[in-house]
Amino acid sequence: MKRVRQPVPPLFVMLGGLLIVYLLLPLVGFLPRVSISSFGQLFQPEVLSAAAVSAETATVSSLLLLLFGIPLSYLLARCEFPGKTLVTLLVQLPLALPPSVSGILLLMVFGPYTPVGNWLAQLGLPPLTDNLAAIVAAQTFVASPFLIIAARTAFEEVDPALEQVATTFGKSPGQIFRRITLTLAWPAIRSGITLSWIRALGEFGANAMVAYHPYSLPVLAWVQFSESGLNSTVPLVILMLAVGAAGVALSSLLARRSWSWGRPPGLPVAGPAAPRTEVNGFSTELRSAVTELHIATRPHNTAPITADIVQDFGDFRLDVQFRTACRRVAVLGPSGAGKSLLLKALAGLIQPQKGHLTVCARTLFDTTAGIWLRPDERRIGYVPQHFALFPHMTVWQNVLFATNGTLQDISRAADVVRLLGLEALSKHYPNQLSFGQQQRAALARALVRQPDYLLLDEPFASLDTPFRLHLRRELLRILRQLDLSVVLVTHDPQEAYELVEEVIVIAAGSVLQQGRREEVFGFPSTALVAKLLGFRNTFRGQVISSTPEANFIEYQSISLSAPPGPLQPGTAVDFFVNPQALTVVRAGHPDSLPPGTFLGGVIDAIWPRPSGNRLAVIVGNGTSPDFWEVEVVHNGRAPELWSERDSVRLFLPQTSIHVMCQEPNRQKSQTVSNPYVAD
Repeated sequence: MKRVRQPVPPLFVMLGGLLIVYLLLPLVGFLPRVSISSFGQLFQPEVLSAAAVSAETATVSSLLLLLFGIPLSYLLARCEFPGKTLVTLLVQLPLALPPSVSGILLLMVFGPYTPVGNWLAQLGLPPLTDNLAAIVAAQTFVASPFLIIAARTAFEEVDPALEQVATTFGKSPGQIFRRITLTLAWPAIRSGITLSWIRALGEFGANAMVAYHPYSLPVLAWVQFSESGLNSTVPLVILMLAVGAAGVALSSLLARRSWSWGRPPGLPVAGPAAPRTEVNGFSTELRSAVTELHIATRPHNTAPITADIVQDFGDFRLDVQFRTACRRVAVLGPSGAGKSLLLKALAGLIQPQKGHLTVCARTLFDTTAGIWLRPDERRIGYVPQHFALFPHMTVWQNVLFATNGTLQDISRAADVVRLLGLEALSKHYPNQLSFGQQQRAALARALVRQPDYLLLDEPFASLDTPFRLHLRRELLRILRQLDLSVVLVTHDPQEAYELVEEVIVIAAGSVLQQGRREEVFGFPSTALVAKLLGFRNTFRGQVISSTPEANFIEYQSISLSAPPGPLQPGTAVDFFVNPQALTVVRAGHPDSLPPGTFLGGVIDAIWPRPSGNRLAVIVGNGTSPDFWEVEVVHNGRAPELWSERDSVRLFLPQTSIHVMCQEPNRQKSQTVSNPYVAD
């Protein structure tokens, strides 16, 4: 299929072409001066000596930049510290300075009549002028931005979640940097160091200021031009053009991502296996082997999580307290609620300022008692958003990385890989896997460490609905069959309802409601909770009277009959009504309807469904009418034909009104509702 190209303005083609011609003109003007004898002059002693000086000093400068520049680049990419902006500007300064000015600045520091020069003389060392060390100093100064900028950019592109996951496996910072961060950033770093080497090799201005002797290639070219004219520099120009072009080509080649060499190691050789079949890529061996994996990977656990976590992140404060009672728990909330931060605190990736955390009767941290267990000591499996599989490792290498690599670890890793249906994919890299396969690979990597709890952070984020439903069912099957204890972070109420037994609703860093799934979804405590749970038809009213038979709530100048309860007249309340509990009628009302209230409205929109229709009805008038949603189910009867703009009446059974968020007065109720309205 032919790709459709984006049209390019003709002016851009003309202007870009003119610049290309301008860049080619010097090369075109140089070619007529090249002769066979020019190549012979490349082997003159002064040329070979200058080439050796340039190559030696450029190599030493590059090694120094690797030694000192990579740590600085990593600090700039990962850390926030006072003066970071100043350091960033300082790193880029050599790009803005004329090279001769850079040489002058170096002379002012390392020259023979400076404090540093006098100190070197007292030690019996020559000053950094007119020697190889001076050339190295000059080249290092002018070439440093090429490596540092490239390395910093490369480190910033490495997902911090990869490092965080590696921390939960007990890997030291040095191991994580060497095996994860540096490996992934290395293609860009080696490209940057190649450009730094080329820049150092071609440095003239700073070299001429601090070390006219011994001659480097650029300085020798200047000397020959000054003494004999342009034609005498042709051999040197040929040499430096060849080296420069080769260096640029090599830099481009090295920038291509290539993390590993050779074939990745495979699974350990096992004995003959029974025939296997797969359904949707999932091994049917799982059901028969669940008991084996359950015994081999994790001790049985029924203890709750007790958490009291307080941590400030700038203007945001995470302050949550809860105690779980079930094995599968969801932390539900909107974006920015602190869900992922809470999960990281549970995993030990964040050390709270105060509080305590107990999991399975083990205290993981307690600021009062001075207890803090490292992430790898917590026996918690952490699966972040998008799974954070190491892209330079195969599925097998990812799983094995989470272990210490002992024979027992290898055997257990092989069992987990096989039982999760990943054996045929063991030599695949993450970018060769489907989303569901990536999910199972991340689960295998977490389970191989025999965790007491599994932490899942938005496992289905950014997925289309049909695919999300399929993977949700597959994950639920894995969790049930392996009898795993899970804390799941999500913003999807349907996901929480289907996968867990207990729900914790949080917003703005605080717990709004917690309880068993049926309790939370059946009786949301506030309008904000109802909204976060996906409930529609949430409104505000005021209690006007209370009797043993009913509470009467004023809404849109209408008195609604709500279930009886201890409500005080004058209390501002929020309430919601299930869309399926409403009845739509055209006029009048049947005598068989239970106690309730009628509201007049106008149909604004109709969404047909196989089982019925969903209606949006405008209730009230004036400047702030409300939209009510109604689910009309056919139930085998001939469907009522509705049209937009039809005038209708909504019947609210008394039992359909659920009262929430009781406040002593309307002003306080309005204050509580602000997050709901703004969100």
